[in-house]
Amino acid sequence: MEKIKVGVLGATGSVGQRFIQLLENHPYFTVTHLAASEKSAGQTYGEVMKSRWKISSDIPAYAKDIIISLPNPEVTKGVQLVFSGLDASIAGEVETAYAEAGVMVLSNSKNHRMDPNVPILSAEVNAHHLDVLKSQNTKGKIITNSNCTIMGVTISLKPLMDAFGLKSVMLFSMQAISGAGYPGVPTMDILGNVVPYIGGEEDKAEVEPQKCLGTVEAGVIKSADFKISAHCNRVPVFDGHTVCVSVSFDKKPKKEEILKVWADFQGEPQKLGLPFAPNQAILYREENDRPQPRLDLETGRGMTTVVGRLREDPILDWKWVVLSHNTIRGAAGAAILNAELLYKKGFFN
Repeated sequence: MEKIKVGVLGATGSVGQRFIQLLENHPYFTVTHLAASEKSAGQTYGEVMKSRWKISSDIPAYAKDIIISLPNPEVTKGVQLVFSGLDASIAGEVETAYAEAGVMVLSNSKNHRMDPNVPILSAEVNAHHLDVLKSQNTKGKIITNSNCTIMGVTISLKPLMDAFGLKSVMLFSMQAISGAGYPGVPTMDILGNVVPYIGGEEDKAEVEPQKCLGTVEAGVIKSADFKISAHCNRVPVFDGHTVCVSVSFDKKPKKEEILKVWADFQGEPQKLGLPFAPNQAILYREENDRPQPRLDLETGRGMTTVVGRLREDPILDWKWVVLSHNTIRGAAGAAILNAELLYKKGFFN
């Protein structure tokens, strides 16, 4: 079976590097197009990344000899899909240009997330949101990831919302420094410290989950009707976003009911056996001191949402802790899983 040609926009950045690592030997996709800024354009990826590669494994051999171009859909040479790790300062216009040229765009940037006919796609949570792509008026289509902080949160909420309904949610995040990209947070600001502010994060955390968990009506996505309050904090952990969640339900469940709903949860990726789908979308840890980034981050190759410390909340109903890998489940891995879902649903036929 011939593989689908794909590209990576923002290929030299932290998310772009993760795409290139994870796409090595992918059964559906082959990378033929890498795009980055003017200072990298015209050089091979291997040359540019000699001293800039920040992932523990080596640069994949397949990528080293690809010549980097400026982001330009006219040089894609048969590429049907691009994964975008572009900075938000340029992502909106560039991604639209690729979509207008007939290329499917899977974006990690915030620019198009709140467009009513653009899905914030989380493959286990809202695969049915792909229905709104028909209302986009470009030849190609744009699909976004959620903010990395709320990716694991919405996965933990989805089966509970379906079973018991949601009234309100409180979030308190402890976000890894890799979420700020490279070079990221200055050393003297983060070592031995907690920074109780991340620009724009709380705004995104208070509106994106409702859209992710919303319904499709008349070709657009209608956000779910529950409220969220969020505190977002940067902590001195390299990878892995930990979020403390408190929830009020329409119908308060028992603890064993919540645990059963999580244990039984399977989204379309699990049912379809997609390559990047973890066997368990949600794994509950019984230990009092789990999940922890150091111990649990690589569960399911970084794609499993790890949950723990479920207990009654004296103000709302229940509270728990969510851990997800911010650059895999919350970024590149999630976008690849979304692309696999598109592939299986025949979007590239």
